Amino acid sequence: MEVEYFNKALEEAKIGVKLGDGGPFGAVIVKDNKIIGLGHNKVLVNHDPTAHAEVTAIRDACKNLNTHDLSGAIIYTTSEPCPMCLSAIIWANIKEVYFATNRKEVGEIGFRDDKIYQYFEEKKKDLLNVKHVKIDECDKLLEEYHNTIY
Repeated sequence: MEVEYFNKALEEAKIGVKLGDGGPFGAVIVKDNKIIGLGHNKVLVNHDPTAHAEVTAIRDACKNLNTHDLSGAIIYTTSEPCPMCLSAIIWANIKEVYFATNRKEVGEIGFRDDKIYQYFEEKKKDLLNVKHVKIDECDKLLEEYHNTIY
């Protein structure tokens, strides 16, 4: 069954490349042995640096199921998810990820995931300088939201 899902992810990746949508990446999300979401990289066509295959597949699955919670789903992707995609996968409550090529292999053809890992490991300020600024109104908004939800 996994081969079927990887083949579908690969098909998605090939469609994206053929259309010129973005990089050579595809993803499939499965729940209860049924494909619930498909996606390929659409960074170029959408002018959206967040439109990676995994994110577009998550968006598709959430739309198809009318939910933001993909608990119980599995994602199959043609390449190791970047840190942004891993975060999206975690936020979607997906607990299993299967990938084919790894970040070193995509780095060899020019993709920059290594820069993000380098930032996390070394806090390289020349790549990104992040500063915490305390604003009382933001704290109040969080508290109001929390009180409304709970």
